[in-house]
Amino acid sequence: MTEPETISPSRYDETGRRRAASSRWQVKRLNPPNRLWGSNGVAFGPDGRLYVAQFLAGQISAVDLADGDVEVAVPMDGPVQSPDDLAFGADGSMYIADLVPGRVWRRSPRGEYSLVSDQVKVPNGITCVGDRLFVNEMKMNGRLMELFPDGRDPVVLTEGLALGNAMQLGPDGCLYYPHMISNQVWRLHPDGGTPELVAEDVHEPVAVRFDRGGVLTVLSRGTAGLVTRIDLHGTGSRSVVTSGVVGLDNAAFDAENRMFVSSFASGGVTEMHPDGRTREIVPRGLDGPFGVTVDFAGTVYAADHYRVAGPESPVKGDGTGVGDRSSVGDVGDVTTHALMPFVHGITAEGGLLHLTSQYGEVRTYDPEHGTTRVRASGLSRPMGITVGPDGRLVVAEADAGRVLAIDENDTVTVLADGLEHPVDVAFDAERRCYVSDDRTGAVLRIDNGETTAVAEGLGAPQGLAVLGDELFTVETGPRRLRAISLTTGESRIDAEGLAVGAPPGVTPRAEPALFAHGMPGSPGRFAGLAVSPDGSLLLSADGEGTVLRLSPNREHGEPGRNTP
Repeated sequence: MTEPETISPSRYDETGRRRAASSRWQVKRLNPPNRLWGSNGVAFGPDGRLYVAQFLAGQISAVDLADGDVEVAVPMDGPVQSPDDLAFGADGSMYIADLVPGRVWRRSPRGEYSLVSDQVKVPNGITCVGDRLFVNEMKMNGRLMELFPDGRDPVVLTEGLALGNAMQLGPDGCLYYPHMISNQVWRLHPDGGTPELVAEDVHEPVAVRFDRGGVLTVLSRGTAGLVTRIDLHGTGSRSVVTSGVVGLDNAAFDAENRMFVSSFASGGVTEMHPDGRTREIVPRGLDGPFGVTVDFAGTVYAADHYRVAGPESPVKGDGTGVGDRSSVGDVGDVTTHALMPFVHGITAEGGLLHLTSQYGEVRTYDPEHGTTRVRASGLSRPMGITVGPDGRLVVAEADAGRVLAIDENDTVTVLADGLEHPVDVAFDAERRCYVSDDRTGAVLRIDNGETTAVAEGLGAPQGLAVLGDELFTVETGPRRLRAISLTTGESRIDAEGLAVGAPPGVTPRAEPALFAHGMPGSPGRFAGLAVSPDGSLLLSADGEGTVLRLSPNREHGEPGRNTP
């Protein structure tokens, strides 16, 4: 059965009425759904709504600031793959920086798409000055360019940007933009010339904006949610406020000079007052989540691409407490434990968190001391991770088709290779290793480097977990949880209608590239699964931005036992 909950629309289901169905498990959300897959560039449209680019989703939504209603404006199955910023032209056209494929699009007021340019590498900051269009590149030695919707070749105004991002025309007629790596703000006339340094030692600048009074406002991408205001044309004084919005990305000012900000780390739209006070318009939450784990104190951790986060609701552990509540920022019903790009697989063991990044690293994070140790690098899309019976880290290296082990000295050993696309790994009580392959639709057992199919014909299985003498996997194609007996090989469907993957009715498109000109691109989806100390299952419902807790219905017998 599924516990009744308050109806809450999500990015997965606008009605909020879809629920996972299960007779064997009670299914409960540990946190509310997130309406947005992260929130990046924001800009007011001609209709007065705030348009929000969602890089991770590959879509753009329009937010009604009066009631917080969210409507998809640029769908994730359209031509735009990874929108990171947007701007509106004088005629109402929307211009979109499509970061990974390196494209800039125009969406006409009638909703028609046309390609403006494919000659920009990692396009990010974008702005319109009347009928003119400017974009910069988020890469080292990036360029600032003027583009022409009529098809003329771009004009490069300057080079040497140390990761450009959100920019805007200032009251003096110059374009202002950040250098994210060097913590600087620069300006340049739209007709070209020599760039001028405006401000140094600005904390992790990610966006440059001007309020209605012409005051320069710089957002920080860090954990504290800092906003720096610089009076360029008066005394030159600076003031800094702390908002607590982790991972600020962008901002827009309305006609009344109210400031609305986005967060790449947690999504949402938040009104921010000059003194740092905030008011949620669209609540923040989980961008993913990807992998999920729980420690013996009951603290749930999710690998959420840009951070390690988790629901505030703990699950009961061994009776010693409700878990470590330490964090760097709280977001509604989600706690941010560490801002840590980029994390996808996660497992807890002995007070440590072991993490994978699809961009090639395996790391160990110590939450108590806030330290990180790189265990392996240069891997080819590592995803699921667990700790083996011998204490070694075991990792599914998806794009290399391998399962790896990493010992305490960080020596990497291949446990199995020649797989199509291994995604997650788990061990049973007999010390046997299992791996899911979402392309072949199989769950395999590894024996001395050889693989044997335990289950085949599954629908893109990803997350794996062993409970008793049963192996559980999340089939992300048909959106269901499958239980596989480790003694008989028989299997059954334990839950259906899981909010994993793209929303129903959306046709999946080709996955954007993992890298773009040496910069991180778009990660692949990953729905994780973990066993809690109390015998429940935790599942990453990445389609709606929640962690689901599946507690066994005792009338069906002990969890992990083969009961009819």
